[in-house]
Amino acid sequence: MSLLKSAATVSVFTLLSRITGLIRDMLIARYFGVSAATDAFYVAFRIPNMLRRLFAEGAFSQAFVPMLSQVKEQQPEGEQKTFISDVFSLLGCAVFIASLLGIAFAPVVVWLIASGFKNNPETFDLAVFLTRCMFPYIIFMSLVSFAAAVLNTWKHFAVPAFTPVLLNVSFICCTLFLVNYFSVPIYTLAFAVILGGVLQLSMQFFALKRIGCFPRLSNPHKALKNANVRQVLKLMVPAVVGVSVAPISILINTNIASHLQKGAVTWLNYADRLMEFPTALLGVALGSVLLPSLSAAFNRGELDRYNRLLDRGLKLVFLLAIPAAAGLGFLAEGLAAVLFQGKNFSGSDVSMTAIAIEGYAVGLLGLISIKILAPAFYSRKDIKTPVKGAIASLIVVQCCNIVTVPAFGHAGLALSVGLGSVFNALVLFTLLKRRGWYVPGSGWFVYMLRVLMATAAMTVFLIWIQTGIDWSAMQPQWAHRLVLVAGVILGAAVTYFAVLAVLGWRARELRGAD
Repeated sequence: MSLLKSAATVSVFTLLSRITGLIRDMLIARYFGVSAATDAFYVAFRIPNMLRRLFAEGAFSQAFVPMLSQVKEQQPEGEQKTFISDVFSLLGCAVFIASLLGIAFAPVVVWLIASGFKNNPETFDLAVFLTRCMFPYIIFMSLVSFAAAVLNTWKHFAVPAFTPVLLNVSFICCTLFLVNYFSVPIYTLAFAVILGGVLQLSMQFFALKRIGCFPRLSNPHKALKNANVRQVLKLMVPAVVGVSVAPISILINTNIASHLQKGAVTWLNYADRLMEFPTALLGVALGSVLLPSLSAAFNRGELDRYNRLLDRGLKLVFLLAIPAAAGLGFLAEGLAAVLFQGKNFSGSDVSMTAIAIEGYAVGLLGLISIKILAPAFYSRKDIKTPVKGAIASLIVVQCCNIVTVPAFGHAGLALSVGLGSVFNALVLFTLLKRRGWYVPGSGWFVYMLRVLMATAAMTVFLIWIQTGIDWSAMQPQWAHRLVLVAGVILGAAVTYFAVLAVLGWRARELRGAD
């Protein structure tokens, strides 16, 4: 399956996930609004999510997938299944212990992430309780990510891309039908998180059983004697450091936000959720496809194919990420209004969320590029280089915060994250070229010129079409506003690709990255 086709398959299901995710956020915004309770929930939910990225999607996947690809290519089926079972057992044991520790030390964890809540004991206690309720989520999602790594390596991309939909469906159903059954309404969302985790894990493991890779529990002590497992752990050591950088940055920024005005955490969360839409559709989708493909190419010594895959991946990123960043930046208020504004989410909340979106949009290209550039190192079992880039990025983000937060408040936090991502992407790209691991193909100058000119035309269209429109004031005409926003997005997309076509770009330029 070609890179473009595989990425498209993942993107379709990821699109469904993000659409249901937006519906979920729209319902939460309307049912719960912006309050101390929603701030407490988002802080509590961020904690297991942060650890999930550490244990599962982060360090673990970066170390596990290249080794799994190597084992699949070089060892018999029996050894493959033993390796999968041993890793599963160790991962399950690790996240179970982490969950118990998280429940026990929840007050400390909440204080580290949102010390500003100490000024409001009721909010702090609520955040602690919700954290304890949702901490087991890391068990489900770490094992889900384990299953996804196996399925992606076996070229079964659809199921891992689809399963996040189940979490969103859980949120939607619980918000619509169960909110009146809880003494404290916000508890509904904590229940939805755990239910979603159970549903996702069930679907993933059913898929593993279908392809004959269902793991069996093994003795963790015995598993540690497996040479391939020890290699995964060896690779995880620097990976943990690197992956920890992003959660640390989130922790620091969330803590800063908790000291700003009430609602700052929630505004940033909604802006972040909207930014995850293009990041997941393109960055995560391509990253999921590229890592096993790059690992297989490198293990086989097919360096030309390795370079071709990376080149086509980067071209696809620039083609879609640059106009997406411009679109989000110049349509931020319209998107925030139509998605989130309601009885409990005012026009002021829309404006606050919109400026945070604009801050994130500055770094969208960097955020997506990292998802493509980092796997180029991981596939070569080079974890240390992305770690160094991530640490440098953390320093850049916090240095930027010194300037941006006093100037722009919560939006300054978003802007700093965006600038740090751009810096990180530039570092990784430069090192890939310097080491000769990536040599850009021909035609990049003309390609980028076309993309930038088409983006400029699209930006002019967005500015012109929105002249005189007050998105927040259109709240009573929600359906009309929705149609108008959809029309603006469609018009922007048509403008962009029409200009590209006039300039000579053709879709076949992205084919053939097999």
